[in-house]
Amino acid sequence: MRVDIWSDIVCPWCYIGKARFERGLAAFAHADRVEVEFHSFQLDPSAPAEPEPALRMLTEKMGITEEQARSAEAGVADNARGEGLDYTTDRPHANTADAHRLLHHAKAEGAQKPMVEALFAAYFGAGEDVFGTEELVALAEQAGLDAGKAREVLEGGAYADEVRRDAEEARTMGATGVPFFVVDSRYGVSGAQPAEVFTRVLEQAWADAHPQAPVMVGGGEGDADGCADGACAVPGE
Repeated sequence: MRVDIWSDIVCPWCYIGKARFERGLAAFAHADRVEVEFHSFQLDPSAPAEPEPALRMLTEKMGITEEQARSAEAGVADNARGEGLDYTTDRPHANTADAHRLLHHAKAEGAQKPMVEALFAAYFGAGEDVFGTEELVALAEQAGLDAGKAREVLEGGAYADEVRRDAEEARTMGATGVPFFVVDSRYGVSGAQPAEVFTRVLEQAWADAHPQAPVMVGGGEGDADGCADGACAVPGE
């Protein structure tokens, strides 16, 4: 069974939602049969390449005061820490296109999950810059990727089309924000839902994909004309 997850590196609820999904997955009896793939979704593709304080971005984008922004961040931080995650409000904000391109490279190299985790931990946990080439190359190495290949990707335009296609695919399925989860190409879950919700959806998807065959009981020898136990077979079958 497959789970597709759309997220953005600078989305705090994607960070929290990933942790909740993983708790829900751990409680699922067939967790070892689930393949997880991450997809790109930029919340603000027009964000500048040069980092600015995340709090400043929030005040300008949402039209609120810095005090209100800090209050909102405190609530998000409580949710993150409730999942055992580190969370800092004092972090930069910038365009995530390069980080998403690097994630596609990591996927091609079989290291998508460690790359996602390295980016989230650096950004939300440590408040680090995850936008510049040097910073991203260092994180790629941390995730087990070759630094030279990562730099080549970042300094060129590789995977830009894949990033755009990911976002387009999410929108065709009705996603207007992230995190957005699709379980077995059938069930959509929007937002950082409680772990129990993810477990229930996984169980439902598994049941749909693996219907239980009826258990035949009874039966005896010597029943004529294909009839036994109150049921008759169609002649010739």
